[in-house]
Amino acid sequence: MSQRVVTFGEVMLRLKSPGLERLFQSPELEATFGGGEANVAVSLANFGMDAAFVTALPKNAIAEACIRELRGFGVDTSSILRQGDRIGIYYLETGANQRPSVVVYDRAHSSIAQASSQDFDWTAILRGADWFHITGITPALTQSTADISMNAVRAAREMGVTVSCDFNYRGKLWKWGKSAPEVMTELVKFVDVGIANEEDCQKSLGITMDSDVTSGHIDATQYDALAKKVLDAFPNLKIMAITLRESRSADVNGWSACLHDRNSFYLSRKYEITDIVDRVGGGDSFAAGLIYGLQTCDNKEDALNFAVAASCLKHSIIGDYNRISTSEVTKLMGGDASGRVQR
Repeated sequence: MSQRVVTFGEVMLRLKSPGLERLFQSPELEATFGGGEANVAVSLANFGMDAAFVTALPKNAIAEACIRELRGFGVDTSSILRQGDRIGIYYLETGANQRPSVVVYDRAHSSIAQASSQDFDWTAILRGADWFHITGITPALTQSTADISMNAVRAAREMGVTVSCDFNYRGKLWKWGKSAPEVMTELVKFVDVGIANEEDCQKSLGITMDSDVTSGHIDATQYDALAKKVLDAFPNLKIMAITLRESRSADVNGWSACLHDRNSFYLSRKYEITDIVDRVGGGDSFAAGLIYGLQTCDNKEDALNFAVAASCLKHSIIGDYNRISTSEVTKLMGGDASGRVQR
């Protein structure tokens, strides 16, 4: 029987300049949808899991198109609240070589930002769920979304639902009064599986590394120590997974991850991604791969390698969503990285 996973957050209209153009270099923008927790739900549905996504969206044609697309992937949208005036927007300019990608947010006063704690009955929403996933993006929006997020993880804990959280730090969003550590250190007390990169640990939780991670060189022992620091700070955490991105340019990244389960430290295979198509959503595809892997793989090392392979493949997909199947992930895990035409 398929495990049911519920995710909660904001899905946005994504407006991207064509190809590698700068924003408004030509009078065109490519319109799709995406957002951290929605991306996770889509990946899990693609992997054959029972995935539901919870958010708030207005009653208009743009929101209808968004919901229609999510349903097309097989995501359960029945708990999406229809209220408010607008769907959040983000503009994306894809980087190349030494020019980084740029994201511009236009999401203030969106439907989810205007929602209140009373709008979501988490006991009803999580009934029958085995897993709940959230990120540090949603609490960063407003005091209200932080409160809703706290209510969600508390309810999940009381109901015995496994909780995962991608600590995702977004400096452009934490503007409503409290700092990220003030909020996230409370929320993470209700989390079972933590997911982050080194910056998320530092800026969301205030937990630092002892080495310079911008050097382009990954020292696994430092990440072992960082994972232990997070686990020591939060006794409720059962697993801490950290993605390791060696960013040599906008096009070339080394990509791997590690996982600590309090007993053992695992380091994944590393992929050299030399021609990145779209890295937005890469972390979400890792989170989804880990959620799937921890529930279906024989051991945690295999789960970690599934997550890294899934997110490696995401770098070849345009758009937020990882349009990849489990068979494609396992093929890459098995060593088939040739990219030869499949006939």
